[in-house]
Amino acid sequence: MTRSGEVNPSATIEGDLGHDCTVGPFVIVGPGATIGDLCVLHPHVVVGADAKIGDGCVLHPHATIGESVILGAGVEILHSAVLGREPKGAGATARTPEFTRKLRIGDGCSIGAHATIYYDVEIGAQTLVGDSASIREGGRIGARCIVSRCVTLNYDVKIGDDVKVMDNTHLTGGTRIADGAFVSTMVATANDNQPTADLSNRTLGAPRIEAGATVGAGAILLPGVVIGRGAVVGAGAVVTRDVAPEETVVGLPARARTAKRSS
Repeated sequence: MTRSGEVNPSATIEGDLGHDCTVGPFVIVGPGATIGDLCVLHPHVVVGADAKIGDGCVLHPHATIGESVILGAGVEILHSAVLGREPKGAGATARTPEFTRKLRIGDGCSIGAHATIYYDVEIGAQTLVGDSASIREGGRIGARCIVSRCVTLNYDVKIGDDVKVMDNTHLTGGTRIADGAFVSTMVATANDNQPTADLSNRTLGAPRIEAGATVGAGAILLPGVVIGRGAVVGAGAVVTRDVAPEETVVGLPARARTAKRSS
């Protein structure tokens, strides 16, 4: 790696480089891109045209930052992460991807190794995205969240502030999660009870998880269910109908264990 504050001669810098940046070998910074002060770009980093990188960011080897992506101050992008992927339907998907060519990552975020974040995503400050996570177009993630390792967010998922989504969970397209909710590992969500039918005349219904709710490990949330504010879904439960606020449900299908949790 190039010494602190130096630009390796094999780097290609077409954009603007801030003060006291360290740029390793074979880095590419595209035209119109802006790199803030005190940034570190490790070997083989690619920063696309018109991207904006805030002060004090660290981009690890082989990280790829797409055109017009915006990173706030103090963001760390780990090895081989891709920020700014364009969604492709390739004729095989049931819906044509729709997106705007924008991606904004808030101050102080950390994006894990091999994570992929598509265009048309916004992530609030101080949020952690784990290794190999995937966040599709339309994603909106609040501040101080954890989207852990190998979590997948399909299109148009909205997550509030202070939410934790743990390893290997899948959030189906259109899922909504309100502030302070906790979703444990290997949770599965679904939005379609007729997956082989034509989508042209149907509206999909994703689950909604209200503020402060907890969903236990391995639970399954079926299309359209609402997990009420402060409710608890037990590990392994299959939720087929709405869960009332403060209610605890367990089993297959999920049923109330008690009418209300004690305060």
